[in-house]
Amino acid sequence: MKEVISFVLLLACLAPVQGWADEMIQKGEVLTIERCIEIALKRQPNIVASMNTVNVNESRIGEAKSNYYPQISGTAGYARTLPIGQFVNTTSSSSQFTGFQGGAIDQYTASFTLSQNIYDFGRTSSQVKISKLNFDSSRSDLENVTEQTVFAVKQNYYGVVQAKHNRTVLEDTVKQTEQHLEQARGFYEVGTKPKFDVIKAEVDVSTAKLNLIKAENDLRIAVVNLNNAMGVPEAPEYTLSENISFEKYGMTLEEALSRAYENRPDLQSIVAKRRAAEVSIDLAKTGYYPFLTGNASYTWSGQQIYTIGNGWTFGAAITVPIFSGFLTKSQVEEAKANADVLRANEESVRQTVFLDVQQAYLTLRAAEEAIPTAKLGVDQAQENLDIANGRYAAGVGSPVEVTDAEVSLANSRLSYIQALYADKVAQASLEKAMGMR
Repeated sequence: MKEVISFVLLLACLAPVQGWADEMIQKGEVLTIERCIEIALKRQPNIVASMNTVNVNESRIGEAKSNYYPQISGTAGYARTLPIGQFVNTTSSSSQFTGFQGGAIDQYTASFTLSQNIYDFGRTSSQVKISKLNFDSSRSDLENVTEQTVFAVKQNYYGVVQAKHNRTVLEDTVKQTEQHLEQARGFYEVGTKPKFDVIKAEVDVSTAKLNLIKAENDLRIAVVNLNNAMGVPEAPEYTLSENISFEKYGMTLEEALSRAYENRPDLQSIVAKRRAAEVSIDLAKTGYYPFLTGNASYTWSGQQIYTIGNGWTFGAAITVPIFSGFLTKSQVEEAKANADVLRANEESVRQTVFLDVQQAYLTLRAAEEAIPTAKLGVDQAQENLDIANGRYAAGVGSPVEVTDAEVSLANSRLSYIQALYADKVAQASLEKAMGMR
């Protein structure tokens, strides 16, 4: 799965954003949860930003390695010299300007210099190692952002499905109250029921319609949230594949914790940062040591059209730090303190992972246990409504009894849908806590 997502992320970087927008979602398309995740991985700006951060850190590896290679530079210069004039004494009280002595002189110089780091007591290798560890950390950060995006899509996807089912329940409730209103009017017209029953039924219809209006607005908001999670806020109208059935999630708490410690990208990121901080201590200590460089240069200089000097220079230099105002000592202490901070942060992240997995696991188990009870409540409420309608039709029941039964059935159905939604979100939350998609 990670390989597929990595390929999708690569395509997202290579393709123009507007091009993706044109072909992301077709009007009327039926979207599965996998399709919604695919769209989010291509369009979410947070993922694009994290991917470019990875590219930045990859470039810094090359920057650190550059000190392994020779450094070549060239310079060229031109100067034009005008000799100054002379003043000569003609009398004891005055002098005379005799003009310029000689013509202007054009001078040219050119040189090429090559320098090579020979040995620096691990300074360059430490910089390369730190850059690689920071690169690994940024990749883990990208994985973390990706998993957060996936979780947000799942959560909002099931939110839309829940909102659609809630609307369906309230549409059925409106139909039931309208049927009861027609029944009450019929009884009132033949004189078997009082007008109170009709008014009560009309109030119930109005209440049910108001609840339906709210449910329709909740659905529109849920769709907006899903579009935002996918990174396509102006998406055309589409429909969702509404699979919200119950399936028990088979995994023990110990297995979930083991996978989390192995897979959590935020934990992997902080581990890489801690290792980079530890290497930074060695890098800071290299300030105590000398470094050896070799150099070679060729210089040419000329005047007018004549060469007046050229030659090669070879040599080596060793630079020995003697005293830098305790700079290196302070840098080593700073690096050690940073490493201690990151060790503490790593332990904090480990505890957070343990807490996240426990909470998600317990929430999932509670959601799974609630579903059968919620389903039983729906069956009982439906049976109760059937009995209430039968009693009212037989003339022995009251409208309040029917209304109570209708409300009870609607609430039971909404509770059952909420239980199914909670189960799906709890599964997604546990997968996120384990670092799985």
